[in-house]
Amino acid sequence: MQKVSDLLKSKVKQLWTILPEALVLDALKLMAEKEIGALMVVDKKDKVVGIITERDYARKIILKGKTSMKTSVKEIMTPSNKMYTVKPDTPVEDCMVLMTGKHIRHVPVFDGGKFVGLISIGDVVKSTISQKDILIDHLSDYIGGKY
Repeated sequence: MQKVSDLLKSKVKQLWTILPEALVLDALKLMAEKEIGALMVVDKKDKVVGIITERDYARKIILKGKTSMKTSVKEIMTPSNKMYTVKPDTPVEDCMVLMTGKHIRHVPVFDGGKFVGLISIGDVVKSTISQKDILIDHLSDYIGGKY
């Protein structure tokens, strides 16, 4: 059974963050530049205070008539006390259940209280498909008499 730590090993090691006082426009620019859909929001002491996602932007800026050039990240982010998180030893299947059940696309990973990574629903789906493909190959080999 694959765990979140396995997903993190295959991902780019850079963890992209932004300050809560930054403008939403700056967060969007960084997400576009790095081709990612979420950023962890950290204070000046590198403590995680929340997460900002493309969905936060769509629902809390556009739909409420605000502007990304005048709104700070902290005004629209999901605060840390409302974030769903997982641990490195969490099974990937549990992440899929969490993400689909709560309708979220990004889940921060914490080891002990330390932020160690961020996984997306894309990471989880790709891992699940890969594991199923391996199982199918093994079963085909078994049925075909390779073993």
